[in-house]
Amino acid sequence: MKIISWNVNGIRAILGKGFLEFIEDEAPDIMCLQETKANQEQVDEIMKDYSYHHWNSAEKKGYSGTAIFSRKKPVNVVHGIGIAGHDQEGRVITLEFPTYYLVTVYTPNSKRDLARLSYRMQWDRDFLAYLKYLEAKKPVVFCGDLNVAHKEIDLANPDSNRRNPGFTDEERQGFDNIVAAGFVDAYRAFDDSPGQYTWWSYMTGVRQRNIGWRIDYFCVSASFLPSVKSVAIMPDVMGSDHCPVGIEIKGR
Repeated sequence: MKIISWNVNGIRAILGKGFLEFIEDEAPDIMCLQETKANQEQVDEIMKDYSYHHWNSAEKKGYSGTAIFSRKKPVNVVHGIGIAGHDQEGRVITLEFPTYYLVTVYTPNSKRDLARLSYRMQWDRDFLAYLKYLEAKKPVVFCGDLNVAHKEIDLANPDSNRRNPGFTDEERQGFDNIVAAGFVDAYRAFDDSPGQYTWWSYMTGVRQRNIGWRIDYFCVSASFLPSVKSVAIMPDVMGSDHCPVGIEIKGR
């Protein structure tokens, strides 16, 4: 089972940048998208090889949004986390399968002046509570843009980015809380090397010089980790300011 997650920074924009060719080449069993910035009816029919299409779009047009395309039929599908104040932004989709839950998430950004940091902290608490609610029933795999570089190794310039959105103490503590609650950063379970990033600024030359941040993740319940075969970051895949990340799961 191969699952790929990608913040596409606009599904309509990336369709003209090799997205469908990437899907054809990689042939994931499940494709999770964040920041789709569209409603399903705004996008021509795509992903025809995938029988199950699930969209969760924001009430605000052209903003946020998530989608999952799956070859495998889920037992159940849930949009959002059950809190109206969060769910209007289309940030979460949960697919239930017989032996685990798959959650894709687009975590709110704290904004450049940290104007949304307090909201972000509330989101982190509520989202983690939702994950633990699911985990009480069966293991959880969650993926997406978490909008935080957890540790100094996860961005190129930690010293100059302290108190910048995505690297505040509060946001990093939010990820610490995820780990303390029993979830594993699956990529770091396989690779602890520096220079592994998933997002780069659009400033000229930044991506070429690999001055980036690792803010896109697969995290799994600790009990599920033995089922993870591999986790990959795909920095050479273009089309968005983020690159895809993928996971291969054994026997699921």
